[in-house]
Amino acid sequence: MPNPEIDLLAFGYGSITAPAGCGKTQLISDTLKLHHFTKPVLILTHTNAGVGALRARLKLAGVNPSFHRVSTIDGWVMRLIATFPGRSQHDPEILKLKRKTDYASIRDAAWGLLASGHIFDALQSTYSRVFVDEYQDCTLPQHQIIAWLATALPTCVLGDPLQAIFGFNEPLVNWEGDVLGYFPSAGHLSTPWRWRNVQNEPLGQWLLQIRGSLQTRQAIDLRSAPAQVQWIALESATAHEQRLEAARIKTTSVDHQVLVIGDSHNPRGQRKIASQTPGAVSVEAAELKDLTAFGQTFNPASPDALNVLLTFAQGLMTNLDVTEYIRRLGSLSSGKARSAATEAEQFGMNFMAAPNFGSALLLLDALRDQPDVRVYRPEVLRHCKKALSLAAEGTMTFEGATVSIREQNRYITRPMSRRSVGSTLLLKGLEADIAVVLNPEEMDANHLYVALTRGARQLVVCSSTPILRPKNK
Repeated sequence: MPNPEIDLLAFGYGSITAPAGCGKTQLISDTLKLHHFTKPVLILTHTNAGVGALRARLKLAGVNPSFHRVSTIDGWVMRLIATFPGRSQHDPEILKLKRKTDYASIRDAAWGLLASGHIFDALQSTYSRVFVDEYQDCTLPQHQIIAWLATALPTCVLGDPLQAIFGFNEPLVNWEGDVLGYFPSAGHLSTPWRWRNVQNEPLGQWLLQIRGSLQTRQAIDLRSAPAQVQWIALESATAHEQRLEAARIKTTSVDHQVLVIGDSHNPRGQRKIASQTPGAVSVEAAELKDLTAFGQTFNPASPDALNVLLTFAQGLMTNLDVTEYIRRLGSLSSGKARSAATEAEQFGMNFMAAPNFGSALLLLDALRDQPDVRVYRPEVLRHCKKALSLAAEGTMTFEGATVSIREQNRYITRPMSRRSVGSTLLLKGLEADIAVVLNPEEMDANHLYVALTRGARQLVVCSSTPILRPKNK
């Protein structure tokens, strides 16, 4: 096994700058495989999805699971103060997360506990060292916690300031000031493994080259890009059709995957593209806002229950004409219909006769199974059906079920579809064979860099000009 590009164990504390696709996760797994630890390495990141992805990569790499403990920063902090309630002196109610201020209170308690130095012996007897992934997404309070943790354990933080795209209520760390000021640079990854691994290094090298321009907020000229970058010159009158054509790009292998990256500020636009692109599915945010809103509004006993259910279904499936469907149900109910009810119409009639969560679930299945109907938001439909099933069993309310499923969803690493439509916020951390960037003119330098670096084999960019100028934040 070759030695890792950087030895993460060669220093007490420091930072690694890791451009997109340059093997950050591989570096972590190689380090863990090459060394035998008597105590596990604590690996922290920000999201439950990130935790799932890290665990999956480490398992795939054959890393001994006893060599690591992977957690979100907030999850680990909550367990820390719960383990030492007397020393952290926190109000136990904050761990129930019922108030918006609870996370801030939890971080304050953890910061105080670590700063006191009282638990350093316990930490040193539990872990050998600390790695923190995606450090550019740390908030300042989280950074303060990690900084105090680093006084007890050797700590390496890894990240990329150009991929800091998330917005939180608390300010994010500044890489040059906050991060490097406490964790001196211990290295910079520079091998474009994502592209080299598919014999496409010219694209990877070009992306590393334009990285410097984006860091200083300079424009990029697509005309200087390698052949693997296709520019689609948008015309205002046909821009939507051109973007659709780009989203429908053909792959050279049935196993290749496509990421279609839309405007982060326009989820409806993303879903419209997904609904009009054969085989595409919409990538959903972990909050599942549409599902939880439906959980609050859908009551089978209410007079408008059928309309609410059908409207919700129409937002998940293509070729579902709710107006015509309701007209047909009216004709069937009055006995004036000239043709017999289809299976989907019969389940609609059944729901009207006995409106309950069980008949609503059967109706959704029947609507989905109609000829020419395609589900382009399968994740929402799957979770909705599960919530309806729980409500039908009487184990919890429908609203409670949607909230419970939403919270469970935060911990799940979701498999990628062959053709996925989303935004930089939803697709960051993912990679595919082809990336299609639909709205680069709406992106600042960070979002643009994330978008341009998702595709390993090919990059398609739709814009009115080949000169991409990052928007101001």
